[in-house]
Amino acid sequence: MEHIIYNVTVSLDPAVEQDWVNWMRTIHIPAVMATGCFLESRMSKMNNEEDGACTYAMTYVAYSQDHLTDYQNNHAAALQVDHKSRYEGRFAAFRSTLNVIQHFQHER
Repeated sequence: MEHIIYNVTVSLDPAVEQDWVNWMRTIHIPAVMATGCFLESRMSKMNNEEDGACTYAMTYVAYSQDHLTDYQNNHAAALQVDHKSRYEGRFAAFRSTLNVIQHFQHER
């Protein structure tokens, strides 16, 4: 079964960065994971940004396209409304999906 990567890139107003990071870690990402649609997730901050900019990427690995479709059809809208109502006018988000062709892992 091939996994699907669902990536959400968010550029933030630096004034809300710490509140947003805390909210994402304690509320939003756990709620996304609780849907049962994703195997794992990662939150990353982009490096080498211009002064004052802050951009994060949330990467979720869906078990399958069916799981991602379930998330998008049955869960995403409510979770996005919560985010938008809390940070209205303080962020811009871009979403993309990628098909995993092959997974390589270092053996220790």
